Amino acid sequence: MNEQETKSVLTIALMAAFADGLKDERERAAVKRVADALGPEAGFDLPGLYRDVLLSKPDLAQVASAMQSQESRQLAYEMAVGVCDADGAHGPAEAEFLAKLAGVLNLPATITGNLNASADRVADAAFEPAAPVTGTVLGKANVSAAEMDQMILNASITNAALELLPESIASMAIIPLQLRLVYRIGKVHGYEMDRTHARDFLATLGVGLTGQYLEQFGRRLLGGLLGGIGRQAVSSGLTFATTYALGRVAQRYYAGGRTLDTATLKQTFASLLEEARGLAPRYQGEIERKTGSIDTRSLASLIKQV
Repeated sequence: MNEQETKSVLTIALMAAFADGLKDERERAAVKRVADALGPEAGFDLPGLYRDVLLSKPDLAQVASAMQSQESRQLAYEMAVGVCDADGAHGPAEAEFLAKLAGVLNLPATITGNLNASADRVADAAFEPAAPVTGTVLGKANVSAAEMDQMILNASITNAALELLPESIASMAIIPLQLRLVYRIGKVHGYEMDRTHARDFLATLGVGLTGQYLEQFGRRLLGGLLGGIGRQAVSSGLTFATTYALGRVAQRYYAGGRTLDTATLKQTFASLLEEARGLAPRYQGEIERKTGSIDTRSLASLIKQV
């Protein structure tokens, strides 16, 4: 892919992020932070591109026309689906955007339909109602401390392994697995949980769902069309740390009766994130072994096991 195609893929990803209006100001701010952070790596004015998409609304067909290869067009669609499904299976406005995108990219319905269905299954798996263990006393976990530790560690290792896989669908599973972890931790502490609770918890910590997906895929794209082994290893470590810190702060929040205020939650998360970054290298061998065992055709089942 050349620079113009890369720019077009990222433009389409940003357009997908705004397809539903991106009404949550926290999510909008997270996407802007990603554009600012990736700007120096992009080789072009990505923050300016963010502003153009937000204010000028580029013509989708014109943006798509810059992509000549089937590979780049399919990658653009995959990234758009991942963005639209980052906070759960896409809604009507996002479905309309994806249908229009599939048309201007001239992609076969078999490819787009299969990808949409796979992405929706992965997104929905985070909130399967039959969590394995449900607590009965608010604030008191129905699992041992060792089991809780293992739950958080398993999710962190799995997400780090997903980050190392080349398939784009693997990246789509990272956020649902994080949501599933928070959902499960709340459940084992006796709380009723649904999509809104888990998503709002991540948003309160400043972990934007759409923004996080854009950053993960954007870094892989800018690293050379899903390449760059060294860069992927660093990104994998960050994914491990984010997932681990999310699990730990969720554990404290629900065990404490959901009384921690927003400022305390953010401060605790930042502290745990720094600690978790130092832990990731210790589990590198387990992460690599996990990578070899993941079947990307069964990601929904993988998420449900957390």
